Amino acid sequence: MFRTDAHTTARNTVLALIAAALALTIPALPALPAMAGSGAPTGKWRTFDPDTGAPKTVVEITEADGTLTGTIVELLDDGETVCSACKGDRKDQPLVGMTILWGLTKDGEAWSGGTILRPANGKTANASLELKEDGSKLEVTGSKGFMSRSQTWERILEGTKPAFDNRS
Repeated sequence: MFRTDAHTTARNTVLALIAAALALTIPALPALPAMAGSGAPTGKWRTFDPDTGAPKTVVEITEADGTLTGTIVELLDDGETVCSACKGDRKDQPLVGMTILWGLTKDGEAWSGGTILRPANGKTANASLELKEDGSKLEVTGSKGFMSRSQTWERILEGTKPAFDNRS
């Protein structure tokens, strides 16, 4: 069967559309495992002040041997730069580089059994994490006894800068 110019043009148009779709899709593929709802909440997260709602820090969550750890990697406001309210080894240590989340292990669709530190008051609480909205949000809950407090952190995709930087 012979192809006409119309068939060739149509085929080339379809191929060009497929190539364009792949060009837009392939760069996003590395982010897909991190965005999966049932995966580990590893990566960078924008945190918010629990009292004002203002962006506060960027925390990077890593996983080693099935346990999650979260470390402050950037400050997003002009607040304290050291943990003056902390006790022991953390007292007056820089916030950037400080581990504030540790010991979390997989518990069904969530992560629990860990500890979270709130540098603003130096207190720790039991911690649990749960991915929300297809992995773009992380519900972080700290609890002590019958009291608990949750807040939502926002995922920062690789290659993007944190938005809402509060520094002047």
